[in-house]
Amino acid sequence: MAFRQEARGLKQVHIVIGEDDFLVAETVKKIVGGRAGLEVLDSSGASNAESQLAAVREADASFSTPPFLDPEKVTWWKNVHFLPGGKSSEAVKEALEKFAGKIASSLLPENQMFILSGPKLLKGSKFEKKLADVAEIVRFAAEKPYHAARSAALKAAELAAEAGFRFAPGAAEKFISVVGTDYRSIMSEIAKLREYLGPGADVATSADVSDISSPGAKVEAEVWDVTDAIGSRNTGAALEALRKFELENGFAVFMSGIIEKTFRQLIDAKTGRDEGMSPYAQKKNRGFAANWSLLELRRARARFLALREKVVSGTAAGDVLVVTELIRVMRRVARR
Repeated sequence: MAFRQEARGLKQVHIVIGEDDFLVAETVKKIVGGRAGLEVLDSSGASNAESQLAAVREADASFSTPPFLDPEKVTWWKNVHFLPGGKSSEAVKEALEKFAGKIASSLLPENQMFILSGPKLLKGSKFEKKLADVAEIVRFAAEKPYHAARSAALKAAELAAEAGFRFAPGAAEKFISVVGTDYRSIMSEIAKLREYLGPGADVATSADVSDISSPGAKVEAEVWDVTDAIGSRNTGAALEALRKFELENGFAVFMSGIIEKTFRQLIDAKTGRDEGMSPYAQKKNRGFAANWSLLELRRARARFLALREKVVSGTAAGDVLVVTELIRVMRRVARR
């Protein structure tokens, strides 16, 4: 028997918004539960107006087709990155608003469900307003880096406990600083860490994390060996770490930027302006900052800012200049 979606307090239309694919997928799984007849429409490849309009038509067709003789039907339209708040043409926006109006005014059989998910949806948009009364909307708000890191560290500790081990003090923060805050990556790396520890161990240390953990999805690999050696003021270790990257294209531009950023963060740590960092990074950088005077850090950053401008403009022998400048700023000057 057909009925309006708000009847009986039930919702047959669900919208899940968030940039973390894992959280979105897990939420959709809970909504679907054990229902059969799941049809998945993936719009991740809809890169232009034509393909986006085709995706809207496909979703409309699935929504408009009842289960008929099937016991249930669930449509999951996923990765809709062109909702209001994302990038789309006026034609796509109009098509989406028209589709939203159709959903809002339609009568669905009680054995049919429609789920839409995407990274962004503008609050207060016409699309959202049309669906507000008939759809259950779940949003995963993007957190500030510090809060996201804290939440991810707590999740990592929770998953570690389920896997039968715990993090030593500071190790969970180190884990997140390497792996990132993507939950799918956290789960994968927790499993890898569990296997690395072996059945007889129940504590993961920061050293274990350094040995086995890798950057997760959406995390640019950090040159930890270089930056840590600079913070420790170990010239030999810094030069040895640099050699791993010397054959990479754009070495001078990339590395001069990384080194300048390192000195900028150490200045923030030295002057107490590092509140936005994770507790792990804050503690580490404050320890490193003790190896430098504030004047040395400011001079070093200024030199690498100037160097970066040179190498970006195409100065010859940029690779050599990076090494030369690093040796110069790392040198300890005897105080009179």
